Amino acid sequence: MLSELRIQNFAIIDKLELNLGSGLIILTGETGAGKSIILDAVTMLIGGRAEANIIRAEAQSAFVEGVFSPNGSVKEAVDEILKREDLQDGESFFTLTREIRREGRSIARVNGRTVNVSLLKELGSLMVDIHGQSEHLSLLDTHSHLGFLDRFANVDNDLNDYRQSYQKLIEVRSELNELRQAQSEAESRIELLTYQAEEIEVAKLKPGEEKELKDERDRLANAESLAENSQQALTALDEGTPESPAASDLIGQAAHAMAGLAKIDATRSELSEQAASLDDLLADLVRSIRNYLEEIEFNPKRLKEVEERVDLISSLNRKYGGSLEKVIAFGEEARIQLENISTASDRIEELEPQETSLLKKLAEQGGALSQKRQQAATILGKSIETELEDLRMAAAKFSVDFKTKADPEGIPAKDGQRLAFDQNGYDLIEFLVAPNPGEGLKPLAKIASGGETSRLMLGLKNVLAGADEVPSLIFDEIDQGIGGRVGLVVGYKLWNLARNHQVFCVTHLPQLAAFGDEHYQVQKLLKDSRTLTRIEPLADEARLLELAQMFGEVSEGTLRSAHEVLQTALEMMKVRN
Repeated sequence: MLSELRIQNFAIIDKLELNLGSGLIILTGETGAGKSIILDAVTMLIGGRAEANIIRAEAQSAFVEGVFSPNGSVKEAVDEILKREDLQDGESFFTLTREIRREGRSIARVNGRTVNVSLLKELGSLMVDIHGQSEHLSLLDTHSHLGFLDRFANVDNDLNDYRQSYQKLIEVRSELNELRQAQSEAESRIELLTYQAEEIEVAKLKPGEEKELKDERDRLANAESLAENSQQALTALDEGTPESPAASDLIGQAAHAMAGLAKIDATRSELSEQAASLDDLLADLVRSIRNYLEEIEFNPKRLKEVEERVDLISSLNRKYGGSLEKVIAFGEEARIQLENISTASDRIEELEPQETSLLKKLAEQGGALSQKRQQAATILGKSIETELEDLRMAAAKFSVDFKTKADPEGIPAKDGQRLAFDQNGYDLIEFLVAPNPGEGLKPLAKIASGGETSRLMLGLKNVLAGADEVPSLIFDEIDQGIGGRVGLVVGYKLWNLARNHQVFCVTHLPQLAAFGDEHYQVQKLLKDSRTLTRIEPLADEARLLELAQMFGEVSEGTLRSAHEVLQTALEMMKVRN
């Protein structure tokens, strides 16, 4: 419900703060005092139009803020939206704020953070239903009618069973569509995948092969230089020239000399050992160079083969992923896709009977669901017409219009047709109303606004009280065209509706106002040559005086009348309790 409301610089309201309870909340006061302005502010708060001309004179901006406390399924829906928008703050309530500035800029906030106005509308539609501003009246939204009827008909179990079958069908059809799409592209797809897989497989690639090949290519391409450098090293180390003895000869001589030294001076034996080690190490080096020289291959044919292999791998890299590992993975995936395509026909043959079976099951479940809805619709119509008779609309008629839509892909009907369907079944419904004799039934959304429509909505909402999940309901101008006797009936019905909802009502009828759980008087004052709106909670004598003023000039007679309507209201409320 709406638990707190703050308004600032809105029309003739300079500053207003209300802490609101549950039940029936009555707003009374003289015409022009600002009662409907308060409702206009709430309308703007939940996403209605915001125009700069509503800003109080000499102020730079107008501000409206509401604190809402949702419960039950409404709280679940609100929490889902707040979580989706990352606006949760862990509280059991949430805050909506709307500010309109003089230059025309409108700012919307949820829990203090700036959001789009569309989010205010989404959250506001869950919390508040305003009659008098039809764009906020959920019963005028044909998309909501099926939900109202289903909750009235208490078909939750049937609907859940249907939706489980519907979800299975969606999954089956989704897989079938993918398989059929793949099959329709199969010929060209198979040709391409086969070429790709075979091109990669014929290459017989091995991880790490590319680096090995490049190293071999470098050796083959530079064989002459490698051989020349190796021979030069051997000449210097082991073979020598007439002009220059080999290093191995010189180091051998040094080692022999150091061995002789060690025999004379045993303290220097380690020098002899080092010289001997150097001689051995040089011998090992020479052997390694000779072996390497023997392995050097002057093979132009092999060089050509290696270069061609490197070029092939580079080409595959460019086409299939950029690296040898990715090329190999691509080839494996191509083979898997070929296998999937080849088995698509088998899977389609397996799924098609499932689709047929699920469509048949949905037809049965949807038919049972439709039958219960139609039975409930009859009861709903009679109940609403009874309510309207109490509200001095005895000639009004109400009906639920059921329609279906043909669809070649739909569920099978008994007459051989196929019907469009969704997660709610195949029924397309709309509430129809004939407020006056001879007008004929018309869509509820096309009924003119005014007091008569307000009473119609009151009747609807009383019958649908358990099905209507919007916690806060606002009725403006509901007392147009009705007298005191009907006012008592309307007041009682509003009070009765307020047992399940928070209900706001602006009224001029004392008979209706007498049923309020909370009663606020809206006054227009003149202060420092400025018009101001003030709102005061009324109780006891103050409330009795306000009701007397609603009857006329305060006198002994109007005070007696005020007391009588309060007693009458009290007795009517006791009967229900």
